[in-house]
Amino acid sequence: MTDQAPATEPDTAAIPGTGEISAPAELPGKPTSASRTTLSHIMTHNDTNLLGTVHGGVIMKLVDDAAGAVAGRHSGGPAVTASMDEMAFLEPVRVGDLVHVKAQVNWTGRTSMEVGVRVLAERWNESTPPTQVGSAYLVFAAVDSDGKPRRVPPVLPETEKDKRRYQEAQIRRTHRLARRRAIVELRERRAAEGLED
Repeated sequence: MTDQAPATEPDTAAIPGTGEISAPAELPGKPTSASRTTLSHIMTHNDTNLLGTVHGGVIMKLVDDAAGAVAGRHSGGPAVTASMDEMAFLEPVRVGDLVHVKAQVNWTGRTSMEVGVRVLAERWNESTPPTQVGSAYLVFAAVDSDGKPRRVPPVLPETEKDKRRYQEAQIRRTHRLARRRAIVELRERRAAEGLED
């Protein structure tokens, strides 16, 4: 954890196909399906916690791996994790579960992307449908070889579900920025009052 508020996220472009005015994009857009990815992994005893179920950190690593692959594919180069939002664990994962981590770009800004991830699990030796066991939203920043931010192509939502995810991602971004501003203002006010943490 850091005690410092992260830098402000880049500007956004409006959702394509809605008639909203957007800033001119330097790069041609890419459809959501161009970078959508599924990562599958079977859980073993090496993945368990003290309760005998799969450790949440193992699932989080798979989520970050899948989201990173999607961000890199969409942006056409390196992308680094800037934040993880709303990691929800809905059901425990057990040894012998085949875990599928499905990820796609939900939203793009100038140099950042939100990647949505769903985690599904099914027994490795059964033919029952997979169950959703988790979900997360991650923000990635595209970087060049010097680690400096670089432009990303706008994402082009293809389905009504993609458009809904894009709009929800914009709401999450607005909340992240408002929360960040409120924290910075609180720290500045406390410093002006001579209060130290």
